Amino acid sequence: MKAPRDEIGNALLALKAKGYPVVVIDSDLASSTRTDQFQQVCPDAFFEMGIAEGSAMSFATGQALEGNIPFYVNFAMFVTGTAWTQLRQACYANANIKLVGSHPGMDDGPDGASHHALEDLALTRVLPGITILTPGDAEEIDAAFEQAATIHGPVYIRVAREPMPVRDKSRVPRIADIAAVEDSGNDFAILYEGTVLEQASEGYAQLCAAGKRGKLIHVATLKPFNRERFLQLTAECPHIATIENHSITGGLGGQVAEVLAEEGIPTRLSRLGTRDTFTESGNSRQLKEKYGISASALYQVLR
Repeated sequence: MKAPRDEIGNALLALKAKGYPVVVIDSDLASSTRTDQFQQVCPDAFFEMGIAEGSAMSFATGQALEGNIPFYVNFAMFVTGTAWTQLRQACYANANIKLVGSHPGMDDGPDGASHHALEDLALTRVLPGITILTPGDAEEIDAAFEQAATIHGPVYIRVAREPMPVRDKSRVPRIADIAAVEDSGNDFAILYEGTVLEQASEGYAQLCAAGKRGKLIHVATLKPFNRERFLQLTAECPHIATIENHSITGGLGGQVAEVLAEEGIPTRLSRLGTRDTFTESGNSRQLKEKYGISASALYQVLR
C-alpha cells in the first residue's frame, strides 16, 4: 500500500531533472501535499503564496505567461473551489498551468465538509479547454505529471491522499486514457476514477467470486472523455456502474450518463458517490462506506 500524494514531490523533482521549466506554487500546505520535498532541492523555483488561493492562481497564470510550467499544488477543495473564478480566467486564456488537487473527495476525513472536495470534478469539467487526469496508484503519479507537462494548456490532476494498493505494472501498465484493467466477461462494467482504485478493485473481486463476469475500467483521463473507447468497452454490458470519491452530479457518473443519453443507449446505469448532501467528519474509509463509495455498495448494485 502506498499513498499517491506521497509521490507529488518526487514527481515534480523528476520533471525538473528532465529539463522542464517547472515552478511550484504552494498555499501553506507544503508538508501535507509533499511539495516541501521540491522546496528543499529547488528553493528558487518554489513560491509560498500563503492562504490566498485566488492570488496564487493568478500568480500561476503569470508564471505560465513568462514561459514556465507552474504546478499549483493544494487541497482539491481549495485549488478548484476557492480559486474557481481565477481558474476560469486562466482557462479562458488557455494558460499553461497545472493544478494538483490532493485530499480529494472525503480523503481529508476529520476536517469535514469544509475540506471535502466532492465537487472538484464538476467544477473543472465544466470549464472549456481543461484536461482532467485521475491517476490511480502511487506508481502512476510520476507519469501523470509528465503527461500534464506535455499538454499545452490547463490541466487538473486529482491525487489521492489515502494509501491504496499498487497494480502489478507487468500485467496492467499505467492507464493514460481509459482502459479495462480487468476483463472477464460482459455481465457488468465498473468505471472508476483513480482515487477509488481500491474500492472498485475490491468490488470487482467480490462480484467475480460470486460468479459474475465483467469489466473493470479505469477512467484515467476524465476530460477529454474518450467516448468512442467507452462505447466499445461497454457495448455488450447490460449494467454499468460508476464509482467516484465525488458527488454523482457532474463527475464521472454525470459524464457517463450524458454519453448514454446522447447516444440513445438504454443500458442500466448505477452511479455510486455522494448524493446531494454535505458529508460529516470522520475516518475517511468509514465515511466512504457510509456514503456508498465502497466495494460492498458495488456488489449490492451489480450482483
